[in-house]
Amino acid sequence: MNKLWGGRFEGTMDALIEKLNNSLPFDSRLWREDIAGSIAHATMLGSTGILSQTDSQEIVMGLESLRDALTSGAVSLPSDAEDVHTAVESLLRERIGAVAGRLHTARSRNDQIATDIRLHLRSACDAIEKEITAFQQTLLTLSEKEMETILPGCTHLQHAQPIVLAHHLLAYFWMLDRDKERLRETRKRVNRLPLGAGALAGTGFPIDRQQVADILGFEQVLPNSLDAVADRDFLIEFLAFASILAMHLSRLAEEIILWNTPEYSYILLDDSVTTGSSIMPQKKNPDVAELVRGKTGRIYGSLVTLLTLMKGLPLTYNKDLQEDKEPVFDAIDTLMVVLPALNMTLSTATFQRERMAEAARGDYSTATDLADYLVRQGLPFREAHEVVGRVVRYGIETGQPLEALDAPTLSGFHPLLAVNPEGAQEVVTLQWSVQARRSQGGTAPEAVRAQWKQAEARLKE
Repeated sequence: MNKLWGGRFEGTMDALIEKLNNSLPFDSRLWREDIAGSIAHATMLGSTGILSQTDSQEIVMGLESLRDALTSGAVSLPSDAEDVHTAVESLLRERIGAVAGRLHTARSRNDQIATDIRLHLRSACDAIEKEITAFQQTLLTLSEKEMETILPGCTHLQHAQPIVLAHHLLAYFWMLDRDKERLRETRKRVNRLPLGAGALAGTGFPIDRQQVADILGFEQVLPNSLDAVADRDFLIEFLAFASILAMHLSRLAEEIILWNTPEYSYILLDDSVTTGSSIMPQKKNPDVAELVRGKTGRIYGSLVTLLTLMKGLPLTYNKDLQEDKEPVFDAIDTLMVVLPALNMTLSTATFQRERMAEAARGDYSTATDLADYLVRQGLPFREAHEVVGRVVRYGIETGQPLEALDAPTLSGFHPLLAVNPEGAQEVVTLQWSVQARRSQGGTAPEAVRAQWKQAEARLKE
């Protein structure tokens, strides 16, 4: 196939260099965006008089016909094309003849590819946001059913204080909500038009970039032609968002993996999201959660790849930028698989409520409640902390949980525990501990219900 730039050259490109230079194997997925951008460009060329209306309309109809044919599979991109732009233009030339050559008036492949990738990423942002929202809805649905389900809350993976499961699940709702905020902010900066910047310096033709922006749905026109073709900040921002989202998903995946172990047994995973072993018949493996955890590193790698790619590039376009697409495409593809897969894993799981409560009983996680009880009686917290520490040590040494210590025993640790020993015994129960944390954002069921309503309203915004 003839090169778009072949007039300057007498010799032919070496086959190895041809392979290195060719981007069609990965940028071929941009053909829809390339055609959409070309339709907008050709329409503008006709309305500004740069092309005749006849030529403009013929090109637009040819592009629309080509789009339909590619969509139906009636034609395919030529495998010997250098890139998606060459492929589309060659197919258009086959359909409408030499007039196809007028399409490239007042544009370059530099501003063309920058436009294509922005259009593609804009659609990807919308698709990913839908998946995040669906996951948030699952978390809302599950948490509504688990307002009274008590389990150990942990720090350092050590039992710390009892919480309700709804509170735990909603923590991930808010992580995803921040991810969605970041995605929306990124999309705003994605949705800016580079087309019309030319190779780097603009064009001498009287183009109307705002018209192209309006046709393609871009909110702004990029004001500097150098920056328009050289900028890849929007891709880096997207990959930063993707990395943070993947990190959140990986944290949840790790908890699913832990909770699914026999030692925890907090959760049972459905057969539809698990695998077995080729040698051990009893196995039921949480492969989805493990793959989500593993693919997080892959997305991190995409971010580092693009940051490294960009760090030494002088203005404006450099061939290095051909390497910007694969990391972004891979991150998009990965998120569009792991989001619904982890959502399915969680939505089809069964929570073992009694096992969670059993794990919280006798674990001394209500010790802070006993310390707070002493504070209410007038003891400074530091002294109360020391007193309760001795109570806990005694319980461990004698094999008695806090809730099993009788009034005379508790009274022996401090006079204030003798004032109302029944009250001291009450505050170390799981139910009392959970119900007591009614502060905004706390784990008491009434506070969690208020939080749930806030989350529901947020999702409806």
